[in-house]
Parts: sequence; C-alpha cells; structure tokens
Amino acid sequence: MKNAYKMVTVLFFLLLLTTPVCAGDVNLFIAASLKEVINELTGSFAKKNTSVKFIKNYGASGALVKQIENGAPSDVFISANLEWMDYLKNKNLADVSSIGTFTYNTLVFAGASGKASSMLDLIKLERIAIGSPKSVPAGEYATEAFKKAGIDKQLEKKLVMAKDVRECLMYAERGEVDGAFVYRTDALQAKQAKILFTVPQELYPRVTYPMALTVAGSKNKEAAAFFAYLHSEDAKSVLTKYGFAIR
Repeated sequence: MKNAYKMVTVLFFLLLLTTPVCAGDVNLFIAASLKEVINELTGSFAKKNTSVKFIKNYGASGALVKQIENGAPSDVFISANLEWMDYLKNKNLADVSSIGTFTYNTLVFAGASGKASSMLDLIKLERIAIGSPKSVPAGEYATEAFKKAGIDKQLEKKLVMAKDVRECLMYAERGEVDGAFVYRTDALQAKQAKILFTVPQELYPRVTYPMALTVAGSKNKEAAAFFAYLHSEDAKSVLTKYGFAIR
C-alpha cells in the first residue's frame, strides 16, 4: 500500500509539472482539513466568474510546500501551521505582502465512545493515529502536547502515522486504531468516531491557518481576485458553518 501511495503521489506531482498553465487557471495548494470549505468557496466564486478554472491540490502542509518548492504550478497556499508558511517565505516563494491568517482550529482526540476522556487515558490505549509530524501540522501539534503532558515516552510505540488528518480520521472511523488526533472540524464530519476530548490549549500552539499568494500567484489576476474573496464575509460565513474559528 505504501509503495502504491508513493507511486500515485509521484504521478500526481509529475502531472502538475507537465500540465500547461492556461489563462483563467488558479492553482490552489490547501491543507487537507480545509477541503470542504474551499470546495464550497471555489464553487461560489466560479458561478460569478465563469472563466476561472480551479486546480485543487489538498494534502499535508509540508508535502504541499515541497511540491511548490520543486516547481509545481501554484497560486494560493493555505497551511495548517505557521511553520510551513515561514518555510515558503524564506524560500522566496510567497508574496510576503499577501501573507495573513485565514482561520483557526482546535485539536481533539476522536474515536469510539469510552476509549479515553483525557490525555492521561491515552497510556491505556494500544493504537493511536497521528499525522506524520514531519509534514502534517496536526501530528506536530499532537507530539508537542504529548511532551508537555509528560506522556511522550509511554506513547512512542503506540503511534500509527498517517499522511494527513483525513487519513487519521479514516483509521478511527474504521476502528483500526483506538482513536486519532485530528482537528475539531474533521471530527464533526465523522460518522462513526466521536470527539472524546479536546486537547488542552496550554499543551500546544493555537492551530492557525496562514494563507498567501505565491510569487507566481501575485501575477495571476484571477488568483488575486479569489484570494481577495477568501477575506470576504462569504468566506467567513462558510468557515463558521464548518466549525472553524475566525478570530
């Protein structure tokens, strides 16, 4: 399965590099947890701007940045933490003047009822899913919370790594793990898994979604127009609907 996933990822990346960029195309590189929000906003925007075609790439923030760094056509980037936006900025790939905050989220633990009700309960569990901390901000937030809670050593051999928060949630939904660390907005969409507890905010930095136009995107008028739309009251309304915080 891992080899198949790597092959699909490589093929997708090659497709991004070889697909010609046409007038009216807007390439979006968006944290996976924003998929429903962005799908709704692009749909609304496209109804009023029929010449615009969105090419959407959802995934772990770190993986998205690496694709942009390696030359994938990109216009708008929204990360699930500040670190990967800083990385893009330091590589001179982000339009610095456009960098701002899109929205906020909260880290929760989701799974079957009765599995856990606090961070200390995690020690009793056998399998816990988190996003790979090297590329998935939710996983990085989770590991920081483990350390501050003093349980990181006890959990080392219990962790199941996922490529992004949606895969984490899938493991919990299928019962393949006792629970998963995901964002509140993802857990609210779950059909089987329930929010078992919210991770205390003092254990990790607030989940912040910075957004920016890339250097190439700043020269794309359609991308700039959509980026402005992301600051609108319409966008705030959609974010609120899906459980995100706007301040």
